[in-house]
Amino acid sequence: MSKALGTFALVTVLGGLLMALSLAVARHGYPYGAYGVKRLDGIADAGSFLAIAAVYFFGAMLIMILPIRAAGVVLTHAADAIFWATIMLFATIVGSLLARWAFGQHEVLWALFNWRFLFVAAIVAAHLTMNELRRNVLLRSLFFVIFGAVTLACLFWSFST
Repeated sequence: MSKALGTFALVTVLGGLLMALSLAVARHGYPYGAYGVKRLDGIADAGSFLAIAAVYFFGAMLIMILPIRAAGVVLTHAADAIFWATIMLFATIVGSLLARWAFGQHEVLWALFNWRFLFVAAIVAAHLTMNELRRNVLLRSLFFVIFGAVTLACLFWSFST
């Protein structure tokens, strides 16, 4: 947990510094600053977490049903990577929004209240409790079904509202 928080904090600072640099360069009239802002804003979409959540929860579903060795492979080679990518992407979004806030765009922080960011919380919560879910047969069976439902919802439900 502390490693995840440390990574989140560091990437938030780095992303915020890059956005601040881009905003400062753009404020001085150089077109390169606008390119940097546009690139950082390109990843700042909460909807991008739908596909990430679908892949993560499909892997989590496999972890619940596979034998221990195969589940370990899925955990270390897929779920861990997706977990860290989620942390990195969300931290970059938070850092970019904080930099925009520091440059006077105070309404931009309301973007963090997008309900689609709940998928980030779901991925983090599932990943941090994966060992406990795997130990109990009843929880493993229950979360196999839950993870399957979440995977299908992320893939096929529009979530347009």
